[in-house]
Amino acid sequence: MPTPAAASTAAVSPPGTAADSGVASTSMAAASASLTHSGNKSRERGDSFGDSSGSAKQQHKKDGEMEEETTISPKQQEIPMAIHYMASFHEICVVTALLPLVTLFTCFVTAYVFQYDDVHETHCRVYNIVPSISAITGVSPQRYFWRFSIALHIGPRIPIAFVYKNYYRAQLARLAPSLVPKTSWLITLILVLNCIEIAALGGVTYISNRENYPVHERIFITFMICSLCYMLATIKLNSILNARQTLTEHQRLSIKWKKILFVASILSTIGLLVFFAKHRFYCHDLAFSWFAFFEYLIAIANMLFHFTIIWDFPSQFMLIVQGPPETLKNHLAGKPKLN
Repeated sequence: MPTPAAASTAAVSPPGTAADSGVASTSMAAASASLTHSGNKSRERGDSFGDSSGSAKQQHKKDGEMEEETTISPKQQEIPMAIHYMASFHEICVVTALLPLVTLFTCFVTAYVFQYDDVHETHCRVYNIVPSISAITGVSPQRYFWRFSIALHIGPRIPIAFVYKNYYRAQLARLAPSLVPKTSWLITLILVLNCIEIAALGGVTYISNRENYPVHERIFITFMICSLCYMLATIKLNSILNARQTLTEHQRLSIKWKKILFVASILSTIGLLVFFAKHRFYCHDLAFSWFAFFEYLIAIANMLFHFTIIWDFPSQFMLIVQGPPETLKNHLAGKPKLN
């Protein structure tokens, strides 16, 4: 039987006993739970940080897209299409063609009535009854009236020349492939001749024979040659484009009068040269009057030849349109072309 001292000794457990083991086990469990809880919180914080970072990236991406959209939007924004001006091309051509004819008639009447002696003066000093175009448009105030009308006439003539070029090129598709290069070259030649004729018209208008006769004479010769070549080339081109084609009434009238006016211009040119030689070298009476008469015929034939544009473009309009070039090109590309 143990003594009290022994019992007392047995009640006090030495280090490393089961009691210590239980305490340690409890502490380890608590520590493990604490670590688990901390890990969970850490993962929660990590998930929260990840979510926050992802949200920030998405927000940054959205901001970037909005900024890019703000930058590109004005460039990509389409300008609304609008027509600011529309005029009948037929009426423009009529006014352009008739303006010099009406002005020439006005200058002739006023100069013949009020300045008879001035407009009939020549170096031969022989009897004449018909003044030349250079004479009636070289005196004042007729010269200012004539120059003003020619300035208004030349303005539309330049775009009309390019309208004709595009009008002819639109008809190349109906030709055989072997004829296209030659016809295309002829269209370009017509454009060049037309532009030179317009420039020469301005030259003979603003450089009168009283101011500089040699230059005036050379420019007039240039005008005559380019005018006749332009007429001939235009008639030849129409015969190529309209071969084996059914023509409208307007087209038949246009081609018919072009041929008539070209023949009249050739005959008038021959008469002009004959009587110019008689006046210049022989000073025959009335030779200068006949020269002036044929000069008027050439001028009127030239004006009427260009007046046939009313049959070439009977119902077209001239527009000033607002809109993006790409949209306008796509819109026009979908329209039927002239064959």
